[in-house]
Amino acid sequence: MMIRGVRGAITVENNNSDDILQATQELLETIVERNTIDENDVASILFTTTPELTAAFPAKAAREFGWTRTALMGFVEADVQDGLPMCIRVLIHWNTDKHMDDIQHVFLREAARLRPDLKSDNAKEEA
Repeated sequence: MMIRGVRGAITVENNNSDDILQATQELLETIVERNTIDENDVASILFTTTPELTAAFPAKAAREFGWTRTALMGFVEADVQDGLPMCIRVLIHWNTDKHMDDIQHVFLREAARLRPDLKSDNAKEEA
């Protein structure tokens, strides 16, 4: 079994707790559904937010999702000029036998432009 990284990102409209937690939960649910991830197989999850998102910790959404035993850590994303604002990113370290090509990374809303090569996969979620 290998540890694989599963990436995802989503944007929010407003810097408030409800928007941040709802978007993070939507992102986690989509990643879990597409990859059939079970918490028992997750080693840890890293979250980042762009600097203007200060109203809530995205990791709280994972706890509310029911992942109470998984190691979680949050960071502030680099404040890069012309970077995508109002963005939450996630990296799940997942113990799985799946091949790298079988991992489905998820980029929703405006975050789909971060990975245009995956746009067709993510378009399903935007409809």
